[in-house]
Amino acid sequence: MTLWYEGPLAAFDTETTGVDVERDRIVSAAVVVQDAAGGRVRVTRWLVSPGIPVPPAAVAVHGLTDDHLQRHGRWPAPVMAEIGTVLSEQCTARRPLVVMNAPFDLTLLDRELRRHRASSLDRYLSGTPLRVLDPWVLDKQLDRYRKGRRTLTDLCAHYGVELTGAHDAAADAFAALEVVRAVGRRFAARLERLSPAELHTLQGEWHAAQARGLQAWFARNGSEEPVDEAWPLRPDLPAAA
Repeated sequence: MTLWYEGPLAAFDTETTGVDVERDRIVSAAVVVQDAAGGRVRVTRWLVSPGIPVPPAAVAVHGLTDDHLQRHGRWPAPVMAEIGTVLSEQCTARRPLVVMNAPFDLTLLDRELRRHRASSLDRYLSGTPLRVLDPWVLDKQLDRYRKGRRTLTDLCAHYGVELTGAHDAAADAFAALEVVRAVGRRFAARLERLSPAELHTLQGEWHAAQARGLQAWFARNGSEEPVDEAWPLRPDLPAAA
């Protein structure tokens, strides 16, 4: 029997105008599909002209300038519909969906669908359950006492995954997929008997506990910064509609 971390996986990633899921926009996205570990990778990419200026800080991360996006990017509305459809197809095919820091990318996509399609990610999924695997949540739960940062670059270095072209949506998606496979192998004794659906439920609980711990740490250090416990998608707000 093929273990879930050696079998079919899809991965989703975005590059954006910033880090506010309610106000920022997607400028590029990719879905990567691999039917077995080490197998051929199929990639679907999107480039978007977001309709708002791309701040210099964001350009410094992903290199996608206003001029480049206006020349080569597509209007957001059809792109968001295509992304929603592709993710729905992956869920219908029962492929677990790898998303690094899922509440960011999936919430931002949901807000873009509301903004440009008067829809939502839930509507595109049409009741098909998400089975998300978030390498950030998995690593933090399974190796919780390891010191150091846990960005995608850090996780790739820790698990021996090659990351070429960081902050390219397709490269990041594939690297996150490979990290999940590496996490599965390293912690096989704790993970191999769990199904992706069971792991999806557990990650929601783990993320909430991790968020409460971070909130407590902020409080001890005199900060009121809020930490959202929702995973893998944050509830919609009226301002995002």
